[in-house]
Parts: sequence; structure tokens; C-alpha cells
Amino acid sequence: AGDTLIVEEDTSKPEPDSPVVTKKTMSHPVREAVPVLARRVVPADNSCLFTSVSYVVEGGVYDPGCAPEMRSLIAQIVASDPESYCEAVLGKTNREYCDWIRREETWGGAIEVSILSKFYQCEICVVDTQTVRIDRFGEDAGYAKRVLLIYDGIHYDPLERRVPASDIPPQTIFSTSDDVVLAQALELADEARRKRQFTDVNHFTLRCMVCQKGLTGQLEAREHAKETGHTNFGEV
Repeated sequence: AGDTLIVEEDTSKPEPDSPVVTKKTMSHPVREAVPVLARRVVPADNSCLFTSVSYVVEGGVYDPGCAPEMRSLIAQIVASDPESYCEAVLGKTNREYCDWIRREETWGGAIEVSILSKFYQCEICVVDTQTVRIDRFGEDAGYAKRVLLIYDGIHYDPLERRVPASDIPPQTIFSTSDDVVLAQALELADEARRKRQFTDVNHFTLRCMVCQKGLTGQLEAREHAKETGHTNFGEV
């Protein structure tokens, strides 16, 4: 009888024609949310400027009761320097101005922004939605910090950079070397202008809340205030 040759098949190797499949895990990159510059709306209560400045300089802390203290602060600064803050600058005597700015119905404006810029040692940029321009208070003072407000001709709101759908606190204080934030602020203002989210201060209608007289525009309101001493106006 002949010898029998037994050949065992090696099953550990793949068939020659069998494709070798390597399983790869596909990695999906997580898209990080991009911070955006946005308006933080504050109440229209005659003290929106003071509330807005407080919010941005305090790093995004909202204090609805800050206005009386800020009004008093401005009055003290003005009273302490009657030469710099004279009638030619204020439009009224130093004493009259100090009494006037303390009233809760008095609106703040450029003079008050300038004073607060010096006090807080930071550049305050006011972005105007009607003209799409930025007025930079303290621009030449060499400050390291910058904060931003948006203004529609009547009302001020603070601007903040925030991450959408996130618990990360908003950023309200920027470096004065950060010109990107200025460009973003102008984009916001331009968008608001195109949507007509501004008040035409020359043609909007007001009513004196003291004597109920109807007025048109900021100029008439100022003249009425000079003639009567009435300073409490409401937009119609």
C-alpha cells in the first residue's frame, strides 16, 4: 500500500482573492460656536446710558439700580472742576447742571459719556445706528480698555461678545488694539439702519409729560425745556 499524504488547510490566512477590509473610525470634527457681537437690551427709563455704561465697565453685570449713584458721581466730578465744566461747555451753569443731571428723568448724552470715560479710564465707543459711525470717547487718552454702546438717536444699549447657546459669560471689555470688534459694531449698526431701527431725532414726535404739549424733534424739545424748565418728555 502506498503512503497517504495528508495536507491541512491553513485557515488563518485570508483567501488570495478575499479583500482585506480595515475598519476605520471616521472622526467628525466638532464645530465650535463662534462668538458674536450683540446688543444687550436695557430698559428705556431715561437712565439707559447709565445702565449701559455700568453693564459694560463691570464686565457684564446688570445693575438696574445703578443710575442714581452714577448721576451723583457725574455731578460731583462736574462740581469739583468748575473751570473745565463751565456754562459754555454744559449749556447751563455748573450748579444748574449738577441739579439737572441728578434728576431721574434727565437723559444722558455726550458730556456724560466723556466724563465716565475719564472716570473709568477706558475708551467708550458709541455706535450710531442712524449714521453708522462710531464716536470714540477717550480715543486719544492712551487707555488700554475699550467698551461699546449702540445708540439709535434716543436709546443706548450695551454691546457684548457672546457665544450662542453657551453658559460662557459675555465679554464686554475689549483691548483698544482690537479693531475687529469695531468692524463688527459697524456691521451691527448698518444692519439696524437697514431695518430702520433708529429714531430720527429731528422728526420724531414727543409730548411734554409736565404740560402735555406736543413737540417735534430734539430741537423743539430743547427749546421747550429752556423756556419752561420742563425736562420730562415721552415719545409718542
